[in-house]
Amino acid sequence: MCGIWATFGVDGGLSPTCIKCFSAIKHRGPDAWRIEQDSREPLAILGFQRLAIVDGLHGMQPMRLHCYPRTTLICNGEIYNCKRLQAQYEFPYETKCDVEAIIHSYQTFGIAETVKKLDGVFAFCLVDGEKRKVHIARDPYGVRPLFRFHDEENGVLAICSEAKGLIGYKQKGSENSTLGQFKPGHFETWSILDSGKVKLDQTEQYYKPGMPPHFTPFISEEDLSTMNVYEKTAHLLEASCRKRLMAERRIGCLLSGGLDSSLIAALVVKLAKEHKLPYKIQTFAIGMGESPDLIAARTVADHLGTEHHEVRFDENDVRQALDNVIYHLETFDITTIRASLPMYILAKYIKENTDTTVVFSGEGADEVAQGYIYFRDAPSATAGHEESLRLLSDIYLYDGLRADRTTSAFSLELRVPFLDIQFTNHYLSIDPKLRQPQNGVEKHLLRSSFTKSGLLPDSILWRHKEAFSDGVASVKKSLFTTIGEIIAERFTDENKQYEGVKPTTTESTYYRYVFEKSFPGQHNFTPYYWMPKWVQVSDPSARFIKHYAAT
Repeated sequence: MCGIWATFGVDGGLSPTCIKCFSAIKHRGPDAWRIEQDSREPLAILGFQRLAIVDGLHGMQPMRLHCYPRTTLICNGEIYNCKRLQAQYEFPYETKCDVEAIIHSYQTFGIAETVKKLDGVFAFCLVDGEKRKVHIARDPYGVRPLFRFHDEENGVLAICSEAKGLIGYKQKGSENSTLGQFKPGHFETWSILDSGKVKLDQTEQYYKPGMPPHFTPFISEEDLSTMNVYEKTAHLLEASCRKRLMAERRIGCLLSGGLDSSLIAALVVKLAKEHKLPYKIQTFAIGMGESPDLIAARTVADHLGTEHHEVRFDENDVRQALDNVIYHLETFDITTIRASLPMYILAKYIKENTDTTVVFSGEGADEVAQGYIYFRDAPSATAGHEESLRLLSDIYLYDGLRADRTTSAFSLELRVPFLDIQFTNHYLSIDPKLRQPQNGVEKHLLRSSFTKSGLLPDSILWRHKEAFSDGVASVKKSLFTTIGEIIAERFTDENKQYEGVKPTTTESTYYRYVFEKSFPGQHNFTPYYWMPKWVQVSDPSARFIKHYAAT
């Protein structure tokens, strides 16, 4: 997890506005920073905020290699098949940094093939000084964030890991300038004109959810050929965790005690022992009082023998964090903000009290494996499958965004094995009927894949789905009730009319009010409120779905 930032065609060079915008993402990379203005392209400025995970000074960016001195790369990401690419194509590596593979692949295959050959998560900007081209790309599910500002009238392009590093340019741009998230699974090519300004040449979508990998898979089809669907599911999820152990910093796991985070923690602990990591895996749980999540997470940690941390928060913590969470998230979505509060408070604890820097989490499982309670109401197996694809296509706007921003706010790097390309391709290719909830149990196939593994107690493996605000709080008083009381203390709904998706409650109006203070007019950041499908509810919490009380 790092921060990348670049501008092309902006007059004024390293101006105070430039430095202020670049500094807005310093939380993403506290270990080192660099900002450069190319003497041959005076209207091109590239900046990098570094969180060192692999390699020392050689891994610093903007990155250039001796063999390609006119090619410059800034990248926030991890390329899990970097060594395989190096061996397969005999790339002459100069560093131990995994993202170096991007430069070699680009020079060998071009940008369109490069993005398809990368097994990893990434957002990058590559400048080819010889061809006077700028290439921008983002990983298939948008695990790593990327925003793009474009002012066509003035020939300006700017990119950044977060919108807060670009909002200053948007406010000074032409009336028709745009700022928004760069879409996952896409790349763009831009030409640098003689004037130093830029124009868009090409936009291409190279990946859609569920597509097979174009790179050589981490686990060969031959190795999987003798396995049944359950064995294959378990094996590929373990492999997804294995490849993500790539780190020179301490690894830990977020642990709610639910199925998803518990499975990931169990696999990471197993693999850490195999790899003989020189420390115990730390696990981190959060809740109010003796919340259901804290109790379940304690059971898992005891079973796994982790160095477990329990973080308790109260209404004062929510009161202090609420506005900061909205600023870091860059959204006004109700569900995302509610779910982000405990995660933000937990990330703060990890940063201030431990030496863990890389954290594994269970994000993506609900989207891939039909884990949301409302999937029980899917009218058909095909409809359930299509909903998974929709959720995965938009995860970068909601759960993926939450996972990245709450952790990056405190300079932590998040890893999400459930969004692995080989794993998602496998899982989404299984007969849709097998992936549906079975007998009122969501993610039945995933649970069944680990029944004989001994990784988790049955009470956890088959634990029912909690509404998040209930899991971290109490049965008597949910988190969103607490949030509502805090908002009532500090805000009176002024019935202001907003563009885009409209707030309908005092809570949603407050979120929009706080969002607009930092990102005025950027309603496109939240194209719709996340809500369950196929059910008639007025609030996105699972507590309001009829099945919830029956679980």
